[in-house]
Amino acid sequence: MDEITCLYPQPVHQRPLVGTYLGHNIREISLADGKTSVVANFVSSLDGRIAIRESQTSNMVVPNNIANSRDWRLFQELAAQADLIISSGRYLRDWANNRAQEILRVDDPEFADLKEWRLAQNLSPQPDLSIVSRSLNFPMPEVLTAGGRKVIIFTTANPDMRRVRKIESNGAQVFEAGDESVSGRLIVEQLTELGYRTIYSAAGPKILHLLLKDDVLDRLYLTYANRLIGGESFSTILEGELISPAVGMTINSVYLDPHGLDGFGQLFVSYDRAI
Repeated sequence: MDEITCLYPQPVHQRPLVGTYLGHNIREISLADGKTSVVANFVSSLDGRIAIRESQTSNMVVPNNIANSRDWRLFQELAAQADLIISSGRYLRDWANNRAQEILRVDDPEFADLKEWRLAQNLSPQPDLSIVSRSLNFPMPEVLTAGGRKVIIFTTANPDMRRVRKIESNGAQVFEAGDESVSGRLIVEQLTELGYRTIYSAAGPKILHLLLKDDVLDRLYLTYANRLIGGESFSTILEGELISPAVGMTINSVYLDPHGLDGFGQLFVSYDRAI
């Protein structure tokens, strides 16, 4: 039940699920060319739904019928390799309402090996955190900056200074990275200047758009869950204005997981930005 099939690159072969994305060693992407690498990840239904509207709260959430522990394991393996994880202001609002937890679950016994892996790489137990927000309308939980962990906020020009001071009083840093909208290029330039080399976007389709628009995304991981779910209120992996020219991607890897989703199966696919 643990095995998946590597379909690409060839030759076709079986391998354990655990360790699959650790084996991609995404930290080497940045070491190879001497620059910061940016990676994003999504799980999608076959009809392109990554999130649907929750009836109780009207929030967009990952559908229960495509979320699964096998995809989650690989999500954690990617997060474990990051110097810094990108999220959004909604993540901090959810945290304040007890609806969110740490993105990388290193204190979960199920992922104890990932904590050991980070320590063996001379990394802190948790990656630093970056939040992208125009409004700065969120609380700043002090627990996220405990133990010397850094939280870096990116916003637009002329932010509400009362909110900036409140956020910074709780240990975070605030940077302006664009005029009317936050710039993916300016985010990556600032993070590079701060010393980050491996960045993992665990945020949504709008942040993926700003990363693609400014040509700073290096690799995209997609899980295709073999279910069709429909619905009229949903999110896809990418939302925003038309990107022109279109961003070309080349396949890096394809794995078939026949055991996921109660035997319906799923594909784990990764793409590199075409150069």
